Amino acid sequence: MLLIALLIAAAAPVQTQADMNRSAGSSYAVADAAMTAQWKRTYAYMKRRDGQDTSRGGGFGFAASLLASQRAWLQFRDTQCVIEGGQYAGGSAQGMTMAACRTRLTRARTAQLKSMIWYQ
Repeated sequence: MLLIALLIAAAAPVQTQADMNRSAGSSYAVADAAMTAQWKRTYAYMKRRDGQDTSRGGGFGFAASLLASQRAWLQFRDTQCVIEGGQYAGGSAQGMTMAACRTRLTRARTAQLKSMIWYQ
């Protein structure tokens, strides 16, 4: 059993920290692009909702509220990920940890933005 485990481990590709950092950065770039696309859909939806609702003197303000929320969320994400990366401050894993944090939070925000498109 030990011999099999050693052979499998030896056959596995070795990743350097630089490889892991690049991979984490790529994952974040994909997550960010997905969030940006969802943001555009959700923001357009909120603007349409505001335009359709004339009962409150020009709309509820969904789009403006969403924009303020997104700006606050971006600041939260970036600050939260600095905190999480801080456990490896000055080390080679700090960047990877921050990118993984950004990816995780960005994916969650994408799902949240998607859930804000309400159909009546």
